Amino acid sequence: MIVVNTEEVPGRQITQVLGLVQGNTIRAKHAGRDIMAGFKNLVGGELKGYTELLTESRRQATERMMQQAQQLGADAVVNVRFTTSAITGGAAELYAYGTAVKLG
Repeated sequence: MIVVNTEEVPGRQITQVLGLVQGNTIRAKHAGRDIMAGFKNLVGGELKGYTELLTESRRQATERMMQQAQQLGADAVVNVRFTTSAITGGAAELYAYGTAVKLG
């Protein structure tokens, strides 16, 4: 499955637009990560626990989007975007979406 954030796949022609596909995940913060993040805020530096959490969330949302595209018989997903939003004080949603297409 080809997944790109452009409107087309270089060197390939879109023959059919199958529609919007999406995937999401909602993750809660971990108390241990919050404590470590508090310490990091004092001295500065990367919050590795949160970096790992967001990386895993993006991967999972992308996989879910790709599964939906495969169910439609897509060859690719174009114009892929990611958004995040707070759900509650301790949880956030990561949402991936794009357009499923058939390629010639």
